[in-house]
Formats: sequence, structure tokens, C-alpha cells
Amino acid sequence: MKKNGCRYGKQLWKCIECGKQFRHKQRSNTQRILKAYAHGKQTYDQIGKKLKRSKRWVQQQMDQAVVQPRLLEVGSVIVVMDTTYFGKVFGCMVWRCPHRHSNLLWTFLKCETIADYVAGVKALQERGWTVTGIVCDARRGLVHAFPVVPVQMCQFHQIQIVLRYITRNPKLEAGKELKELMLLLTKTDEASFRHWLRLWHERWKDFLAEKTVDPMTKRWRFTHKRLRSAYRSLETNLPWLFTFEHHPHLCMPNTTNSLEGTFTNIKAKIHVHPGLRIDRKQKLTQELLRGL
Repeated sequence: MKKNGCRYGKQLWKCIECGKQFRHKQRSNTQRILKAYAHGKQTYDQIGKKLKRSKRWVQQQMDQAVVQPRLLEVGSVIVVMDTTYFGKVFGCMVWRCPHRHSNLLWTFLKCETIADYVAGVKALQERGWTVTGIVCDARRGLVHAFPVVPVQMCQFHQIQIVLRYITRNPKLEAGKELKELMLLLTKTDEASFRHWLRLWHERWKDFLAEKTVDPMTKRWRFTHKRLRSAYRSLETNLPWLFTFEHHPHLCMPNTTNSLEGTFTNIKAKIHVHPGLRIDRKQKLTQELLRGL
């Protein structure tokens, strides 16, 4: 084979044995285009100009691209799991290893359920992973779905639950003290936090028990219902807020921040490409999850 001139700006080649002339057709690297679009934040037009192709051609290459899973050596793993939503269109549930800085599994769904989280952990176990600990949010009933594995409830999620009840700017003195206590949750140990919470409850026990009677119906209700709900939520979830202290050899994180950072990064990069179809947005999300 030898060079045989140039026609229409493209190199011609000639086979020495048969004399046939042909042009070398370079196959498009769909993975390279997908990577440039996802990680390089390049638009269809920018990629097309670089490759001297049309916007439609770039879109076709993107649609043909297949997201290749990362090959990781299976073993013991701490799983951080959570779900993020892209508007009301779809949600993405992710299982991540914070120590390997890798997302092990993800799925797209309309709404998250406990059954979906359990199915994901079972899928990881079927692939050969040994799940030694789980870090999750404060979804009701989720911590009870894994009776054999140590479960750490995200402390930041618990803080957000309490602040939703008492607000970020509480008016009551009891609410102000509880907010100050919650802001110490991630910075203290279990024994100290339990002690301070007990002191708070003893001080405001009678205040929490106050009732208001409706003069018309003669029915009563707790006067400070939201403050009571905040305390009840904290008291109920307390056994799972310091699991990481009971298993120091596992090096469990006390929050799902590893995933929260991933979700923030993905949404920031998707925001660069507005107007994407759902299937293309999901493919872009998968490529970003694979690389983060």
C-alpha cells in the first residue's frame, strides 16, 4: 500500500498488489465525543466545528455512544446511597463507595422507595461486593431495612429535618437552644450529645407538654406541636446517628456528603446543556457518574 496523491482534500491510498485506490475512513470515536460533551462542557456546535461535522452528526454519535462501566476489583465496601431529582422528570438513585471515590451502581426512577434501596444493595452483593456498612438519609423505615449491616444515618439530613420543624430562625427560646444543639451534632460524640439533649428536654419538658383547648369544640392540641415533632424525630433517629463510633474499624462517614458533592457536580454540568431530551440527559448523567 502506498500514497497515491490527494483528491478533494483527502489522502488517497493505493494497494500495490491489486491496484485498488481508496480513502482511509476514520471511524468516529463516540466515546471520545461523549467525554468531550460531558466532562469538557463542549456544546454540539463546538464539537462539530472541531471535527468539521454538523451538529446533527454529533447528536447521532452521542446517541450511539454506550457508557462503559468502570472495572473495579470487588471486595469489602461501605455503601453511601441517596437519590437526587432532576425536576419532576426523573430521579437518579446512586450507590457509592466513598473510600474508592467511585459510584458502584445507579438507576433512574420516578420516585425512591425502600425496596429500590434494598434491591440495589442485593445487586452489589450478587456482583461480589461484601457490604460491611451503609450510610443513608433519614427516610422513614430505611434504617430498619438492613438488620444485619451497620447503618449510619446522615447527620446533616437529621439537622435538616429538625430545622424544617423549628425553622432556621426560631422565635421560641427552646427552639433557639435546640438549633444550637443541632449545629453541634457533626462536631461532637454520642455521649456528649445525648447528655446535652437530655438536659434540654428536662429544662423544656413542661413547656413541650403545654396544651391549647379549642373553646368551640373543647378539643385540645399541643401548643408547640412542631417543636415536639422536632424533638421526637431526633429521639427516634438517635440510635443510628453515631453508628460510625461503634464500628471505628470500618471508617464509616457520618454523612452522605460524598454523594451530595457528586450530585452538585452533575447538575452543574448538565445545566451547561439546557433543553436536552430525557434519554440524552440520562446518558450524560451516566457518563458523569462513571467518571466521578
